[in-house]
Amino acid sequence: MFVLHTYLIYNNSMEKKVISTNRKAFHDYNIYDKFIAGIVLTGTEIKSIRAGEINLKDSFAKIEDNEVFLYGMHISPYKQGNRYNHKPDRVRKLLLQKREILKIQDKVKKDGVTIVPLELFLTHGFAKIELGLAKGKKLYDKRETIAKKTQDRDIARLVKR
Repeated sequence: MFVLHTYLIYNNSMEKKVISTNRKAFHDYNIYDKFIAGIVLTGTEIKSIRAGEINLKDSFAKIEDNEVFLYGMHISPYKQGNRYNHKPDRVRKLLLQKREILKIQDKVKKDGVTIVPLELFLTHGFAKIELGLAKGKKLYDKRETIAKKTQDRDIARLVKR
């Protein structure tokens, strides 16, 4: 009972500053499950992330040799970084526990889902990324989602009056 209580306090006190969200992922995919992973970064990369110069738009994650790697995440070069600057589109390693990696790998093989980054945030000075297990939407699903959003917007506008 005491351990559970301290765990709940820890989760409630976890402050999180969202740096970037991948809105296109929610439009193009149905998200089934979410995981939070750490990222292996260089010094100039974390400085650029803190400045908000990051794009998650076309990025995805892959599992290779029981390790997770993130492809296509663009972090702009740090302006004061001179010759020690990083490559903007390099492949970055993600930090997950082994059992989480095996669980994700199993779902990717069985269900044919994709690993898509949803959100990058800072917590206690560390950059973390929220990954989603997603399946692509068909064109009619996308149209249905857009129609539902506009309907909800219209209803909210009428209620506000």
